[in-house]
Amino acid sequence: QVQLVESGGGLVQAGGSLRLSCAASGRTFSRYTMAWFRQAPGKEREFVAAINWSVSRTLYADSAKGRFTISRDNAKNTVYLQMNSLKPEDTAVYYCAAKNNPPSSIVADEYDYWGQGTQVTVSS
Repeated sequence: QVQLVESGGGLVQAGGSLRLSCAASGRTFSRYTMAWFRQAPGKEREFVAAINWSVSRTLYADSAKGRFTISRDNAKNTVYLQMNSLKPEDTAVYYCAAKNNPPSSIVADEYDYWGQGTQVTVSS
């Protein structure tokens, strides 16, 4: 069982940056594929980025490429999402997710554990 707790969301102006963190419980954190998803009001949850257990591979949605960076620190049981050049359309609740087995996936249903989400609001 893994528990995920996100933090770092908030209100930022367009062009600004935020760094989201997701702290995970459990001694086997390093074995999980980790990902970030987001859900805007009235829209379906969408994939943002994923990282495999060994930090050797990352996967990004087209909307995140070049602006967002996913990373993880297995010693701290934490995964991060650095978001730069934020746009109003990035406004959403951002969720951290963990997947028991590789490979990384863009499909939300393939992830086994979810955090409660953190709100990111980008003003124009």
